[in-house]
Amino acid sequence: MKKIIVGITSFLTFGLESYAQKKTVDTLDIIRKTYDQLWELGENNQKGTFRLISYKPIYVTAGRVSSNPNEKPTSENPSYAANEAEEFNKVEAKFQLSFKTKIIQGLFWNKGDFWIGYTQKAHWQVYNKKISRAFREINYEPEIIFRYPVKMKVFNGEFKSIGFAFNHQSNGRDLPLSRSWNRIIFHIGYEIDNWIITLNPWIRSSDSDDENPNITKYIGNGEINVSYNYNRHEFYAIGTHPFDRWRGGSIQLNYVFPIKGHLRGHVQFFNGYGETMIDYNHKQTTIGVGVSFANW
Repeated sequence: MKKIIVGITSFLTFGLESYAQKKTVDTLDIIRKTYDQLWELGENNQKGTFRLISYKPIYVTAGRVSSNPNEKPTSENPSYAANEAEEFNKVEAKFQLSFKTKIIQGLFWNKGDFWIGYTQKAHWQVYNKKISRAFREINYEPEIIFRYPVKMKVFNGEFKSIGFAFNHQSNGRDLPLSRSWNRIIFHIGYEIDNWIITLNPWIRSSDSDDENPNITKYIGNGEINVSYNYNRHEFYAIGTHPFDRWRGGSIQLNYVFPIKGHLRGHVQFFNGYGETMIDYNHKQTTIGVGVSFANW
């Protein structure tokens, strides 16, 4: 394990040194995409199909601290409740990878597009020798996404698109720790100046063997994303809520700041339910510090 860590550290150090030697004026500016560019809306932004690009933020958090690690996951379905508790550290590593590619361009009056997206989020007990530095939880989230551009000016801003997605999310584990759900997620996007706001309510599909029956009561029935860019700094928040009851939901706050070129520091705060699938009914507060490689 030590050899692997030393090797990765040496590789990253060499890469950063090489990158710094090739520095130009252009690399000092962090790439910021408008909403139209993010989803290739309009003829001027279309790039064609089957190009792999970033989707949700891509980041690595070397140190993430939890106020309340979920050592014995529970479920309203007794078959999916853990039998024994694990000794988890409060500090772990976390990373997220996320990519998308357009598979069909120009549907419905040559404007609508279908995309395939994939996001993977991992929580790694890398500092926990007692469990052999195992991954605590990995979530897999493939989806099929449809976006259709709209232009509707409201409050000096503009609604940019509407759409929907067929979304599956699971942790790929066996009984009793398996968690999964399927959703149809609706979407509306709005942009004003340096702000991008997206609203994503969803409908959960029913399961014959429900591993997490009350997941919508805890995580919620929808999500709102708000991002703001100021010079080379980015702030974004992700909130979920059931909407039909007071208890439940979550808030994630992120601050991304420049380090060198396109490499950025990342501070993330989370409070609420469902940071991962296994934690869908477990409330905690976490804070992590790391690096970010791509924005929305």
